[in-house]
Amino acid sequence: MTLSRLIFAFLAGGLFGAGLFVSGMTDTNKVQGWLDVFGAWDPTLAFVLGGAILPMLVAWRIAEARKRAVLGTLIPARPDPIIDARLVTGSVLFGLGWGLVGLCPGP
Repeated sequence: MTLSRLIFAFLAGGLFGAGLFVSGMTDTNKVQGWLDVFGAWDPTLAFVLGGAILPMLVAWRIAEARKRAVLGTLIPARPDPIIDARLVTGSVLFGLGWGLVGLCPGP
């Protein structure tokens, strides 16, 4: 891996983590309030998740129109959507970590 790719990965990961922190996804009380649908529900994280859709749609359209990424590597073809045991297991673990502890496993 080249130095430019490492720097780009570090910056992208830092931006992602900062976004999760600023939005409140790392605050256990905020996450538990969002997951408590039948209690004191706090819908603010739904706006964070919804607000992520528009930039992703724009990025996806740009990526579909390009053959190469910003640093010159080929953009891989979209994989077939396969629901297998690994995907289900990962989804369950993600949901358990989020629901039981109130921590977003992303950051």
